[in-house]
Amino acid sequence: MENFDLLYSLLESKDYRNLQKELKDMYAADIAEFINELNYEENFKPDAVIVFRLLEKDEAAEVFPSLTSHSRANLIGFIGNDELKEIFEELKLDDKVDFLEELPANAVKNILRHSDNKERELINRFLNYKEESAGSLMTVEFITLRGDSTVGDALLKIRETGIDKEIIYTCYVIGPNRKLIGVVSLRDLVTTPKDMLIKDIMVEDVVFVHSDMDREVVADVFDRYEFMALPVVDSEERLLGVITVDDALDVIEKETTEDFHIMAGVNPSESSYLQSSVFSLAKDRLIWLVVLLIAGMFVGGVIDNYQWILAQYLILNSFIPMLTAAGGNAGIQATTLAVRNLSIGEISFKEMGQVALKEFKVGLIVGIIMGLTAMLKVIIIDGAGLLIGTVIFFTMLGGILLAKVVGGIIPILADKVGLDPAVMASSIITTLVDGVTLMIYFNIARLILPL
Repeated sequence: MENFDLLYSLLESKDYRNLQKELKDMYAADIAEFINELNYEENFKPDAVIVFRLLEKDEAAEVFPSLTSHSRANLIGFIGNDELKEIFEELKLDDKVDFLEELPANAVKNILRHSDNKERELINRFLNYKEESAGSLMTVEFITLRGDSTVGDALLKIRETGIDKEIIYTCYVIGPNRKLIGVVSLRDLVTTPKDMLIKDIMVEDVVFVHSDMDREVVADVFDRYEFMALPVVDSEERLLGVITVDDALDVIEKETTEDFHIMAGVNPSESSYLQSSVFSLAKDRLIWLVVLLIAGMFVGGVIDNYQWILAQYLILNSFIPMLTAAGGNAGIQATTLAVRNLSIGEISFKEMGQVALKEFKVGLIVGIIMGLTAMLKVIIIDGAGLLIGTVIFFTMLGGILLAKVVGGIIPILADKVGLDPAVMASSIITTLVDGVTLMIYFNIARLILPL
């Protein structure tokens, strides 16, 4: 992470000339990070605008897409329509779409008024794609070639038009009606005789995605094939655009963050932690906490139903936290691994039986070792006797077996019925396992202890 002490010092002393010199020598991503830091606190918003205005036009256009949505919103609120228009003109098409989505309607109309008809048509088409679809991620700034063109013609086209394209390292070959028929790399083009035809060197077996495909599926395709770019087609396999790996990485980061939030029992938020208000953080957490509170009432009901056992063996109360914690932790381990393996495509519904069997075997080994450990502790340290120690052993074994199997298969079942597997993770699994572990505990106690 970049150290911004010098930048803060120059900004505080209002030495804007030297600050501008420092900014010129920095990467766009580092400048964006500095502006994002300035926007963490409300008092710094004007300073963020000052820094942004010190950037040259092309540099500002490179920095703007790397800013957080919070920072972009603040800047848009401070700078005028003329400045917005200048930034807009320098952006790549896909960044222009993201830019317009955050502007108020009157500003969008004012900016689009200065765009040519072709660009306006493209932007409107992009804005109509669903936010979570492949179409909303793609760019149209790439190189297309014809199969009957020569390599020499292709290289000439790249030299003439490549400066305005976002992607030139991979070129896409199209036939009649823009149907995607092949792909050729820049490497192949520069190492092949100029008189050869594109159709003779192109790869015909092209991996592509459809424009209505979910973003998460697109990210999985990138991960599987390790592509730098991926073509997007319509239902008739006509080439619409290309998704670059940096956009796929943004999706992966977003989906991973969302899964962590859900697994922790927090509604996903678009804003970063420091930029979120206390009220919004409380709201995002409260819903899940209420759900877990209701689920926790089930656990309390189990204890109430077996008060007659606890009345005769009060010492059983002291072992409840140990047993429920062990079962909950075992369930979280199994669930976390299941969610992760589902996300990378290593397991699916058809492997659920194998997952259940493997988790059962793991639970058996772990349960026996933990059960014996707990049993020795209860007998030797607590002096509770062999019978209670035996109750603890079998409860620990049964609870961990249950937690491992349930924690492994519930995310798979959730995925099968179209729910996010992460929803079934962590807190919900822990609460469920706690209740069933207590039922196992009291029923084993009823069978073994003289009552």
